[in-house]
Amino acid sequence: MTVALASWTPAFAGVTILLCGDEAAMRTTVPEKLLKVIDDIDTQGNASLTRLTVLKKWFEHPGRLPVFGLWVARQAAGRKGKTQDGAGALLDEARALLGSAVTRENLFQQIDQEAAQSLHDRARKFQNEFQKQQWGPVRIIHCWPLLLVEEGLALHAGHHRHPSSGYKLAADWAQHFDTRHGDGLNGPSRAKLQKLRRFMLSVEALEDER
Repeated sequence: MTVALASWTPAFAGVTILLCGDEAAMRTTVPEKLLKVIDDIDTQGNASLTRLTVLKKWFEHPGRLPVFGLWVARQAAGRKGKTQDGAGALLDEARALLGSAVTRENLFQQIDQEAAQSLHDRARKFQNEFQKQQWGPVRIIHCWPLLLVEEGLALHAGHHRHPSSGYKLAADWAQHFDTRHGDGLNGPSRAKLQKLRRFMLSVEALEDER
């Protein structure tokens, strides 16, 4: 499958502050808001990708963007499916570097930064084709999981530091194309949002322990 990758942006929601020991640990209501999105998928069959803008508030907390980037890269590298030869080799390398199993224990685990940067650069170079469109150049993506690995490693390395970058990666990871609804949160997006919510709760719990 070939996808023309366009860029987009949006807005956010509320936060609750809890005190943990001597420091204020930021706990948000965002994980619970994902349950409402899941409910809407169940009742309406689809939810807009912009519903995930609530994540931007969660990503404001220091350290969450790099952890999330690595988590998405692991998820994408562990996916099975047909790929071009070069893409498959890069995904194999990502699995070897990151490990395919995502556990509570390895959420904050350090990886070889030099190897990660090299993999990021080669993944980007592999899918560096652009087409001129009326509104400007559009990047052509042949392997979506490899793009997610690239974007996840970029977020982990700090190439992007704004909460909106975390939201965009979450939307890129969770979205699904359905002939009735187009690109949105539908079908397999439901299980992904449940997995994302568990990830967020695990990160918050680990932050309280650190």
